[in-house]
Amino acid sequence: MKPPPLPEETLVRVLRIAKLNGLSVVIIAGLGALFSLLSWDLVGVVVGGLVAYGGGMELSGRKHLVRGEAEEGMRRLVRSQWIVLGVILVYCVSRLASFDSESALGPLTSEMRAQLAEAGVDMASILPMIRLAFYGLYGSVALVTLIYQGGMARYYRRRTDVVKQAVEARLRPPPVVVPVKTRPDPEDLLT
Repeated sequence: MKPPPLPEETLVRVLRIAKLNGLSVVIIAGLGALFSLLSWDLVGVVVGGLVAYGGGMELSGRKHLVRGEAEEGMRRLVRSQWIVLGVILVYCVSRLASFDSESALGPLTSEMRAQLAEAGVDMASILPMIRLAFYGLYGSVALVTLIYQGGMARYYRRRTDVVKQAVEARLRPPPVVVPVKTRPDPEDLLT
């Protein structure tokens, strides 16, 4: 059985994960907000901005850890996960509650409708498939977010005490080692 990692190893791992995860969230959410802005989707801009804020908070928590502020750093790491989780879940639930069959078929152009009619596809028959895909997409995003962000919050919270130990150990000055003679020097005995 493998022994648990040392506090310093846990700290290094938490710092690495926080950097990778925080940067990923900021970049992906920032790009999503930018694309939403280009398509004049105000809700997408707000959601992307709030999720990017959560990723930024994770990077901020990492900076606090590096500076030796373990309590605040770990608090920010956990809080960042709850922010991202909350924003995405609220967005998904609002989308799930807003399904409208008229707007679901709205993006189909007249040419697409004509091609579907030529193929013998009835609009009423594809609506259940569209509804299923819509609910499947947003339900899956909500579930994956709940598992991942919730798992990350739990990961950070469970390592808080060990990370505090490692940060405190980094801040402590190294002990001064004074050499101790175990046997007297023969010259000391002659005088």
